[in-house]
Amino acid sequence: MLFNSLTFLIFLIIVLSLYYILPYKYRWYLLLIGSCIFYMAWRIEFIFLILFSSFFNYYIGLLIERYEKNSKLILTIGLIINFLILFIFKYSIFINHSFMSIYNYFNIPYPIKDFDIVLPMGISFYTFQATSYTIDIYRKRYKAEKNILKLSLYIMFFPQLVAGPIERADNLLNQLFLNHKFNIYNVSIGIKIMLIGYFKKIVIADRVAILVNTVYNSPYDYNGISFIIATIFFAIQLYCDFSGYSDIAIGCSKLFGIDLMENFKSPYFSKSVKEFWTRWHISLSTWFKDYLYIPLGGNRKGTLRTYYNLMITFLVSGIWHGANWTFVLWGGLNGLYQIIGDLKNKLIRIIGFNIKNQYINKFLDIFRILITFILICFSLIFFRANTVKDAFYIVNNLFSDINIINDIQYLYNVSTELGLNIFEILMVTFCIIILFFMEIFEYKQRIYISLNKAPLFIRFIFYYIIVIIIISMGVFSNAGQFIYFQF
Repeated sequence: MLFNSLTFLIFLIIVLSLYYILPYKYRWYLLLIGSCIFYMAWRIEFIFLILFSSFFNYYIGLLIERYEKNSKLILTIGLIINFLILFIFKYSIFINHSFMSIYNYFNIPYPIKDFDIVLPMGISFYTFQATSYTIDIYRKRYKAEKNILKLSLYIMFFPQLVAGPIERADNLLNQLFLNHKFNIYNVSIGIKIMLIGYFKKIVIADRVAILVNTVYNSPYDYNGISFIIATIFFAIQLYCDFSGYSDIAIGCSKLFGIDLMENFKSPYFSKSVKEFWTRWHISLSTWFKDYLYIPLGGNRKGTLRTYYNLMITFLVSGIWHGANWTFVLWGGLNGLYQIIGDLKNKLIRIIGFNIKNQYINKFLDIFRILITFILICFSLIFFRANTVKDAFYIVNNLFSDINIINDIQYLYNVSTELGLNIFEILMVTFCIIILFFMEIFEYKQRIYISLNKAPLFIRFIFYYIIVIIIISMGVFSNAGQFIYFQF
């Protein structure tokens, strides 16, 4: 059941109506049933897998709390089982193919035949949310939940079930069982956030995806300018697709009076890659920081160990995103960016380089934003490419036609051979410009908060325009699945 489908909107209206009709002590049962229906709408059989994850981590949490002396062993067993399930469904084919390639390279018969396993939707997200719960109980951040169904709802809560934000129990668990009275303000805010999410996903991401897929699915038919355009557009697509999902999830939860954590904060206005990762997919970045980077030692054990910990964290983040060596390279590249950025900052401190002129600093900030965006776009080549071979072909041919970049006719011909016609390109460019100004506002706070301070007619005009754009320019036929559903 996709967020960008009529089926979901009908489902949401029914669940929301029943939620406020029922006495509050029964509402969480409705949310649990609704979450099960939401997940089963994809594949009925995989409901048993997520229920197993919920029940298993429930008992692991109780055992950690009850047998404190053996809590480390119990936690270790719990983590092994959780990640073993994730490994089987997500990485077994990848490992098998990797070994198959090695054997084939040396012309050695490979004994294991190819096989196929369906990847359960959202398994990476709910596995991380479940394991953070057991780890935090081990760390004594809170007590284990005594009601198995309540913990199941925390893990299965449908707005953020399949692509986050990856919540923590101390934020979400208690909220699910409070007496949330109907509040027109919450409903209004929730709808506004969802509208912005739909604008990003349906209007921009799904339209841009046509161009990106045209180039990246047949890279050997294209060259330099096409790759540059497709890569920049993919950066926009990925952001609009994933932050659009997060906005819809956050807005949907707000309708029920439940606040999810913010997941994106205008990441493409970051002045460094380090800042980028504090603004992009915040729930995942903080998860890796709290449960991998800091336990490895963080930055407490010297410079070399810090860089080692950074690289390990980003390599794991890469493989989390997908069972492909392209994601490993993408993660490693972002880890390398972090290390180089830290070395650069240390060199600046040693030199004592400091500019006090505010106009020069503003110019340098714009320059830093531009460089950071270019670095992120370059890394996304590996994120989007179907194979490592495709990725390196694109990298090697990024500037293959740079000598004729000033040929207007050539640029026109290139732009009309990328899957979108001129009208569609102009239309999506117009929408990206709107998004650009929205992101300027959202750099410091959410746009709906800024708009709440504006006169009523300005708010009305803004949301009216967004609705008209969604209806008139949105991609509704063959609605695209959210990119992060595959992770």
